Amino acid sequence: MTREFYEIEPSPRTSWRLAVLMGANSRTYKFALGSALLEFAVQGRAEVTLDELAVPYAMSLVARQQGAPQAPSGSQVGDADFLTVARQEAADSISSGRPTERLLAAARRSMPTMVMQRFHNLGASEVPHLFYELVGPPRRRTVRLTPHLHGIAGSEQAAGLRNELNARWDIVESSFAAGIGRSLVDHGVAVDWATLRLTDKHRRRPVTGVADALAGFQHGRCLICCMPLTDTDRIAVDHVFPHSLMRRFGAVSGWHGPDLDVIWNLAPAHERCNGTKSARLPTSKELRRLARRNEAILLSPHPLKKTLQLTLKGAGYRGCGGEWPDFLRQVLGACD
Repeated sequence: MTREFYEIEPSPRTSWRLAVLMGANSRTYKFALGSALLEFAVQGRAEVTLDELAVPYAMSLVARQQGAPQAPSGSQVGDADFLTVARQEAADSISSGRPTERLLAAARRSMPTMVMQRFHNLGASEVPHLFYELVGPPRRRTVRLTPHLHGIAGSEQAAGLRNELNARWDIVESSFAAGIGRSLVDHGVAVDWATLRLTDKHRRRPVTGVADALAGFQHGRCLICCMPLTDTDRIAVDHVFPHSLMRRFGAVSGWHGPDLDVIWNLAPAHERCNGTKSARLPTSKELRRLARRNEAILLSPHPLKKTLQLTLKGAGYRGCGGEWPDFLRQVLGACD
């Protein structure tokens, strides 16, 4: 299925989304590295030293660690572990605005043997496009940034890719958090319509923005017109099956379809497209795009995956890939 996601739009952007959105997450190092890579690519740098890359990498983890865990609750973290060093050096690093020498040394030591070996990995294979390579002897490592990375950093979707990365980071942090993580993994996420943010269903704690969390799974494109969502566009969150169906049927014989206010039925779209679509039913093209988008989410780790699995199971399906076209046809039938 990752092959199908890639083949819909075989580009470096899709490879990046495969790495950021669909890879396994035992820690959040991948997001810190991705953020640092984009920062230097935007500057037009072709190469950076490992020490240079380690600075924004370490500082972003230090800043994030102050508010949320960067590893699963209960995981064993030794005294020499990078996260332990980051926690111990956080105050001094934040105070000075750059990592302490001890934190920088820990990042320099751990990055090549951990996150930089795994960033491109996707299960048993690598993503089709590589975004960097390590060159030089161990004590003089240089990170060569590839044209693929420069291409996505300079593209019209660059801001969206960074937003998607941060949204995924938010989601993974929440799934790692004690208590919050368990309810997210067990019950998925809900939508707070007052703020357009995904929240923990039980505690109603905000997780991240709906549009940023979902856009990457539809290749950063409007579900309605299929054109890119850019940082100059006004973005809306569209009910693919209009919310008015629940009110309309509730006043007659009752709506017998699934909840339309949850993420399986929500899609980032251009505000103008959303306004034009209004309350009409989705077209066959929109349904195919929604099915592909939801299949892609099922490839990602919890809790978005769990949320969609629960939707399928609630409608009598197994909660597996390949079931979304049938599910959507069932919903369409409930509209008659």
